Amino acid sequence: MIHKTAVIEEGAVIGDDVSIGPFSVIGKDVQIGDGTVISSNVRIEGWTKIGKECRIEAGAIIGGPPQDFKYKGQKSFVIIGDNVKIREYVTIHRSSKEGGATTVGSGSMIMAYSHIAHDCQIGNDVVITNYAGLSGHVQVEDKAIISGFVGIHQFCRIGKLALVRGFSGLSKDIAPFTIVWGITTVPYGLNVVGLRRSGIKGESLEELKKMYKIFFQSGLSTEDALVKINEEVEQTEEVKHFIDFVRSSKRGVCKREKTEGDIF
Repeated sequence: MIHKTAVIEEGAVIGDDVSIGPFSVIGKDVQIGDGTVISSNVRIEGWTKIGKECRIEAGAIIGGPPQDFKYKGQKSFVIIGDNVKIREYVTIHRSSKEGGATTVGSGSMIMAYSHIAHDCQIGNDVVITNYAGLSGHVQVEDKAIISGFVGIHQFCRIGKLALVRGFSGLSKDIAPFTIVWGITTVPYGLNVVGLRRSGIKGESLEELKKMYKIFFQSGLSTEDALVKINEEVEQTEEVKHFIDFVRSSKRGVCKREKTEGDIF
């Protein structure tokens, strides 16, 4: 059902069984997948593609121009996967580069008042909690959780199944599978609950614990810690992913020595 006060510009592609609420505006270059529900007062503009069975709540603005002085109106995109929930007053900006895309993976939830800036790459099944702000070019891997009021510096990466606790400020990459917190963010252990929920347990989890202690608590340099992990820790899929993530970091990975209060 499309409400009579909604504005659908000529050229927009609307799938089957799409619902669009009162006073929402859908731009001429927008594509909306089957079964998606758009509430009232939503604005979707630019070259934006919304997947199937998504739900977008009141006041959200998707596909707006990037907050980047270099942007001069060139064609760029926002691509939203399937079954994504975008809550009230979320803003998601399109890429700052011609042909580039800001992306949000399937199954993710973006909670109220959050901001996803230009060129961010959000994985599948990610949760971004209320009032979180992601600057340009941030990458978030699958199943990560970003809690409320978190601020993330441009070009930072958040690893798979990482948990960023509320009110944190990030200026370095966050390693996969870890919990971090603080204005000058530090790791506080593995995200054991998230790992178990994803089916990572038993020996795989024990190897991750060994890896964590070497990398974060041994006092070794990053390179020496990686060498030791290669020598002493079984190279499970998760361990290999961690090593690859660290080696590909350009900003450096958030790290510290062991202190009281660590989870283990």
